[in-house]
Amino acid sequence: MNSMTGYGKFIVAESDRQITVEIKSVNNRYLDINCRIPKALSAVEDVVKRTIKKHLRRGSVDVFFNYENNSPQGKRIIVDEALADAYRGASLKLAAKYGIENDFGVTDFMRVPDVIKIDSESEDEQLLKALVEKCTEGAVTELNRMRATEGKTIAEDLKRLAANIDGALAKVEQRAPKVVEEYSQKLRAKITELLAGVEIDEARLLNETAFFADKADINEEISRLHSHIAQFVSALSSSEPQGRNLDFVSQEMGREINTMGSKSNDTELTNLVVYMKNELEKIKEQIRNVE
Repeated sequence: MNSMTGYGKFIVAESDRQITVEIKSVNNRYLDINCRIPKALSAVEDVVKRTIKKHLRRGSVDVFFNYENNSPQGKRIIVDEALADAYRGASLKLAAKYGIENDFGVTDFMRVPDVIKIDSESEDEQLLKALVEKCTEGAVTELNRMRATEGKTIAEDLKRLAANIDGALAKVEQRAPKVVEEYSQKLRAKITELLAGVEIDEARLLNETAFFADKADINEEISRLHSHIAQFVSALSSSEPQGRNLDFVSQEMGREINTMGSKSNDTELTNLVVYMKNELEKIKEQIRNVE
């Protein structure tokens, strides 16, 4: 199991080029990849997204790049000769007009804006794609290492919470049969008190008790909740992304717990139902960060 939160960084330095890829991810219902790519690497964005999609299923992913081309052919100097001629002509004109020495030299040309420009040669697109893919693979591997570490912690916490619900459910199983029996006894005592000296109609008492027992019967909900808990715990051990599955199962668990609560007419059962609801809310909060 992986968390959706993590960070990975990788650097590739080959062929006089250095590429750094940093990937940050947080929880998201779907996979959303946002690439912040420099202009020189704009042609390889599809490679980046395709590489990430091979490894991630959910999460909001931000990808950051740093690119350096240190090859001899990586840069070229462009001289704007027309602009240089204009500056040279202006310097001569000023020197003649004001009778001063014309000391406008090469160094001054280098300082004048726009006379000297640095341009990049056309990049080797195939080489860039190979380097970017390699770097992205490395960054995703580091990202997944962190996501797996956090995912392990989340899985342990989810197992603990599921065990808490299962423990409370065991108490519900023990308590549920006694509720009907106690209801019958209380009903008998109340009738005896109200109708002192009058013989109790046992048939009606049995009918009333049976009606209550049918209304308060939660055996089906208990059985289904046991099944959901087992399914939930089993999913935690899967190597495949289980976020959506866990979300669905937790909703089914909540449905059974709520039904138990609506049928409950007993303080102890109600308290157990409230406890299970609280633990389930903690589970749902943790699941939001599971891939």
